[in-house]
Amino acid sequence: MTETPDSNPLLQVAFRVSFDRIAPEHVQPAIARLLEQARERLAAIGAGPAQRNFANTMLALDEMTEPLDYAMGVVRHLESVATTAELRAAFNAVQPGVSAFFSGIPLNAELWQAVKLYASTEEAQALTGERRRYLQKTIEAFRRHGADLDAAGKKRLEEIDVELALVTTKFGENVLDATNAFEYVVTSEADLAGLPPSAVASARESAARKGKEGWRFTLQGPDYFAVMTYLDDAAVRKLFYDAYSVRGAEGDWNNRPLIVRILELRAARARLLGFHDFADLALEDRMAHDGRHALAFLEDLKIRTAPQFQRENGELNEFRRSLECAHAPDLEAWDIAYYSEKQRAARYDFDEEALRPYFPMQSVVSGLFELAGRLYGIRVTEEAGAPAWDAEVRYYNVHDENGEFIGGFYADWYPRDNKRGGAWMGALITGGPEPERFRPHLGYICGNLTPPIGDKPALLTHRDVETIFHEFGHLLHHLLSRVEIRGQAGTNVAWDFVELPSQIMENWCWEREALDLFARHWETGERIPEDLFQKLKRARTFRAANAQMRQLGFGFVDLLLHTAYDPAKDGDPIDYTRGILQGFTPGRLPAKHAMIAGFTHLFADPVGYGAGYYSYKWAEVLDADAFTRFREAGIFSREIGSEFRATILARGDSEDPAELFRGFMGRDPDPRALLERSGLA
Repeated sequence: MTETPDSNPLLQVAFRVSFDRIAPEHVQPAIARLLEQARERLAAIGAGPAQRNFANTMLALDEMTEPLDYAMGVVRHLESVATTAELRAAFNAVQPGVSAFFSGIPLNAELWQAVKLYASTEEAQALTGERRRYLQKTIEAFRRHGADLDAAGKKRLEEIDVELALVTTKFGENVLDATNAFEYVVTSEADLAGLPPSAVASARESAARKGKEGWRFTLQGPDYFAVMTYLDDAAVRKLFYDAYSVRGAEGDWNNRPLIVRILELRAARARLLGFHDFADLALEDRMAHDGRHALAFLEDLKIRTAPQFQRENGELNEFRRSLECAHAPDLEAWDIAYYSEKQRAARYDFDEEALRPYFPMQSVVSGLFELAGRLYGIRVTEEAGAPAWDAEVRYYNVHDENGEFIGGFYADWYPRDNKRGGAWMGALITGGPEPERFRPHLGYICGNLTPPIGDKPALLTHRDVETIFHEFGHLLHHLLSRVEIRGQAGTNVAWDFVELPSQIMENWCWEREALDLFARHWETGERIPEDLFQKLKRARTFRAANAQMRQLGFGFVDLLLHTAYDPAKDGDPIDYTRGILQGFTPGRLPAKHAMIAGFTHLFADPVGYGAGYYSYKWAEVLDADAFTRFREAGIFSREIGSEFRATILARGDSEDPAELFRGFMGRDPDPRALLERSGLA
C-alpha cells in the first residue's frame, strides 16, 4: 500500500502532532520518502535558474529539509521519552541515511556553486540585517563542513558523520540501559533512616508499581539525590555512588571504546577541515571562537574560586569531626552531599525539605506562567485532550496580549523507565512569517522531577523549581522568536549564548515577590514564612565554590579531551578524566569512578556539548549580569521584560550574540555580577 499522510502521520508537518497514531512501523517508510523528497529539493536548487535571487536560493535552502526535520524531530523525541525496542530499532535503522544526507548538503557541488553564484549578485551585495547574516553564515558553514574539499575528502567526511551518528546514539542507549538495570529494594523500615518522608513515600509507590514489597530506589534523579543527601547508611550511599559513577563503563553497556572512537572521529573531522582540533572547529562560530579562549575563561574562574573551594572543604571535614570525633577520616566522595546537607542545616537552620509543601507542581507552573505574562505580555492556557505520548504529559497554548496565537508546547515532568534522564527542551516546529500572520512555533520541555505520591500533588524541591524555570526559559527563546530564517530562529544560536534565556529565568526563583506568585502551601495556601525564606536566601551561597568548581571541572574535562588527550600517550580516557576531575572534587575519587562514561551531554550526540560544556559558565556570566537590569528596575518590570524579549528572545541568531547582549545591556558583559551572586567576589 502506498504511504500517504493519512496512513503515515510522519509524512506531513502538522501542528497537532498525532502522537496517538505514530507507531514504530511508520518510521522507516516515512523517512525514506522524506529523504527522497529532500534530495529532489536539493537538486532543484542546484539546477535552478541562472538568475539567482534570495527566494530561489537562500530561502529554498532554509526550507528544503523542513518536512524531514519535523519527522526526525518527532521520532528522536519519542525515542527519548517513550522508547521501546521496536522504536529504537527503527530509529537506529534510519539514522545513518539521515546523517549521510545532512552531512552531504554542504558537500553538494551544484548547491555550493548556486550559493556562491547568488553571493556574487548585486542583490546579495546589498543585503542587510538577518538576510545578510544568513548568507554570510551559510558560506562560512559550508566551508567549515567541507564544501571546498576534493572528492576523496568529501567521501571521508560523510563516512565520519555517519559513524559519529551511530556511535553517539549507541552511547546514549548504553547509559539509559545501564541506569534502568539498577534497582535497590529495602524491606526493613529501619534501613531508611535519615530519608525524608517524601523520598520514603516515593520509594514505597515505586515498589508497588513493580509489584514488590518494601521500598524501591533507582538511579533516577529524585531517588539518587535523596539517597546521597539524606540516607544515614554510608554503605548504601557508597553502593549508589559506585553504581551511578560507573554507568556506561561496564558489562554490556561499556562506553569506553565508544568514547575513544567518538574523540577520534571528531579529531579526524577537524583535521580534515583544516582545524587544529575539534574545539577550534566547534567553537569557530561561537562567542569564545576557539578552544584556547574557552580554556582561558575557565582558568580565570578557577583561579578566582580555588581559595574558597579549599576553605569550604576544610570546614566540611572539621564539621564532620565535630559531629563524630577529632580523628574521623576525611570525607569520601559518597559522604560529601550527606555531610554538606547536615552542615547547611546546622549553619542556617535550613532543611530544603521544609520547602516542599510550598512547591506543589501545579502552583509552580501557574506562577511561572503568570510571571511570563507580567514580563513578556503572553498568556499560557492548558488545552485538555491533546494527543501526547504519556498520560502525564500536558499541552499548552500560548497567545500574545493582542490575542495572536504564538504557539504551543508539551510539558513532561516525571521520570519513567522508558524515558532518558535529565531535563531538556526541544523544538518540533519553528514558525516564520506568512502573508497574514507569523506561523506559530511548537516545542516541548521535559524533566525527571519528583512525581505525585498517593493523593498528594507532586511536591517539588527548590532545585526542581529552578529546573522548570530553566527549561521554560529555553522554551520562551523558541516560542517568542520572530526571525524570518528558520535556521536562525529560536534556540539556533551560538552554544555559549543559548543558556542565557534559560539561566536568567532561575533568578526569579530566589526573589520574594516572585515566589509569592506560586509558592503556596499545598494544604493551607499559605506563603513561605519569612524566616524560612531568609534561611533559603542565606543558604544560597553555601558551598558555592564547590558548585562552581564542579562545573569548571566538567568544562576542563570536555575541552582537554578535545584538545590535548592522546590515547597513545594518556591511555584510558576514564583514567585520564578521573585525574583531571580530582582537582575539582572535594573527596577522593574511587579507582572505578567513570563519570565520563555516562556523560551524555558530551557523547550522546555527534556534536552536542562536545567542546562546549564551558557554555554553562559562560552564559552564567551573561545571565547574572543581565538580571541586574531587572533587579534595578523591579523584577516584574514590563519595560525591561519587553526589552529583553525584543533584543534577545525574539532575535534568535539574526545578529551576532555579542551585539545582541550589548543591545540589551549597552556594554560588554561584566563577570563580577556572577561572583557577587555566588558570594565569591
